[in-house]
Amino acid sequence: MSTVIEQPVEARLVAAAPRMPTIPATLRYDRRDPFAVRMSFPGPATLEGVEVCWTFSRELLTAGLDAPEGYGDVRVRPYAYDRTVLEFRAPEGTAVVHVRSGEIRQFLQATNDLVPTGLEHLQHDLDQGLAELLRDAG
Repeated sequence: MSTVIEQPVEARLVAAAPRMPTIPATLRYDRRDPFAVRMSFPGPATLEGVEVCWTFSRELLTAGLDAPEGYGDVRVRPYAYDRTVLEFRAPEGTAVVHVRSGEIRQFLQATNDLVPTGLEHLQHDLDQGLAELLRDAG
């Protein structure tokens, strides 16, 4: 069984102009980091021209489908019918994208099939982690 789930999604960038361009994005989940999801945007879709990846909690993405969530650099909230807004805040500015809620739900279901919510802690190999810490300390 694969330990990584990647799902392309269609994101619509909310800009000052009335037109909302579609940009490709990818949602990614890795069971080795079971509490986190990543959303990446390819270089051509970013101001810097390099791929940008945001990491935030799976719990935040799940909760943000139904009610506004997040107080830091990433915020998620429902918007209209079958849309979810993701806000990414950085010193350079804020990017706001709309993603179909159905696409996010499909992604989250796949992550839950891989690592059920509430059982993330079982993915960590404490013996291996302790061995790595002791090796690095020596």
